[in-house]
Amino acid sequence: ACDRNDDSQQMMNICADADYQAADAKLNATYKGLVGDGDEKSNKMLQAAQRAWITFRDAECAYSAADSEGGSIHPMEVSQCLTELTNERVKQLTSGRNCQEGDASCASPDEDEDQDMQ
Repeated sequence: ACDRNDDSQQMMNICADADYQAADAKLNATYKGLVGDGDEKSNKMLQAAQRAWITFRDAECAYSAADSEGGSIHPMEVSQCLTELTNERVKQLTSGRNCQEGDASCASPDEDEDQDMQ
């Protein structure tokens, strides 16, 4: 179990993995909810998009943490990347849930962040 008071690298790796597992569980619940809401065509498109996104996420995090490969910090860096991208995906998937079809005024998940950058 994760002990956030233990700052050993091994425990930080364990905690980072626990954070990722929690994010992944939330993503799976969100995805299952969306699949239950859609028609067969929409579900197939969502399934293809989700599979492609998982491939991207895993490759992106492998690349992102490549410099630490073989080091004790590597598992933590991979888990942190997986957690960050997985949480972003949950936001992407949930942002469209409350939009009515054809409503172009629905905010994209990045819209607030884009405003901050200007």
